[in-house]
Amino acid sequence: MKRRETLKVSVGNIEIGGTSPISIQSMTNTDTKDIKATLNQVLDLEKCGCDIVRLAIYDEACLDTISVIKKYTNIPLVADIHFDYRLAVGSIENGIDKIRINPGNIGSMERVKTVVDAARANNVPIRIGVNSGSLKKEILNEYGNTAQALAESALEHVLILEKMGYYNTVISLKSSDVNKTVEAYRYISQKVNYPLHLGVTEAGTPRQGIVKSSIGIGSLLLDGIGDTIRVSLTASPIEEVETGKEILKSLGLKKQGIEIISCPTCGRCNIDLINLANQVEKNIKDIKTSIKVAVMGCAVNGPGEAKEADIGIAGGKGTVVLFKKGQIIGTFPQEKAVDTLVSNIREMIKDGDISGNTGI
Repeated sequence: MKRRETLKVSVGNIEIGGTSPISIQSMTNTDTKDIKATLNQVLDLEKCGCDIVRLAIYDEACLDTISVIKKYTNIPLVADIHFDYRLAVGSIENGIDKIRINPGNIGSMERVKTVVDAARANNVPIRIGVNSGSLKKEILNEYGNTAQALAESALEHVLILEKMGYYNTVISLKSSDVNKTVEAYRYISQKVNYPLHLGVTEAGTPRQGIVKSSIGIGSLLLDGIGDTIRVSLTASPIEEVETGKEILKSLGLKKQGIEIISCPTCGRCNIDLINLANQVEKNIKDIKTSIKVAVMGCAVNGPGEAKEADIGIAGGKGTVVLFKKGQIIGTFPQEKAVDTLVSNIREMIKDGDISGNTGI
């Protein structure tokens, strides 16, 4: 897929837009004033592969957390600000790497200029974040509750910054409605060349939220639209990051880590495939190398169907066959299947015997 060309924005040590890899974001759900809890969650997010973390900055006491986290982590931090321009300036003074604020919602143009001047002096980007639930009455009266209303609201905020000569900007347009979200991003991508932060807001609990986010974010990425993503789930931020990684991996946009191919099972299956696949996934979760692993239910078709996998197992009656790149190399009892596969995976990685395939 050909990605849309955008300006490039630097958020700490991560670049968004241009030809930069698509980054994954999440947001802490601890009380930001609880420095220890928030720091621990940021460290966990950094460890699991999150690229950028956002903090809710809702009063002055939250500002101290920013400077403490910056001492102990390398991950870029974003301050989520609503209405109070002083918190935006305070966040910048405490070392924040990016702020999320809507210029039209923080009062006078003098206040907006104060924020813009501080951001410009410290090379801090501003994300304009528009949600369908927070559109002003004038926009709704003109466009209705539509995708165009989302986009035009964002463009109104962009214009405020552009009039002040500020272009270090990222845009997000989020709705809990997948169709509206996709339409809004497609609309604005034709109007400006700023980097776009993708997400379906308030997507829900994991079962529904992962589906909605995958469809919405995935559709746009397939169009070449999008430079950074956040999967919004009513769940652990870690799960948001893991889902974001899987979305990117499924599209060939992220090659780091394990890709598991496993069949949905059928009447031919004579082994406990569901349990086997889950055990394999659990035992290789720590692996960062790009490798494709197959866990198939049928020894007759499995190796052939998953021939582009680097390594895999396929079931028979109480036994499994181990294959590498489509070639069967051994047969083992089912109870030894997971340990045998995992040990062979680690051996392949150690020896550098992997193909680097990105998709079947």
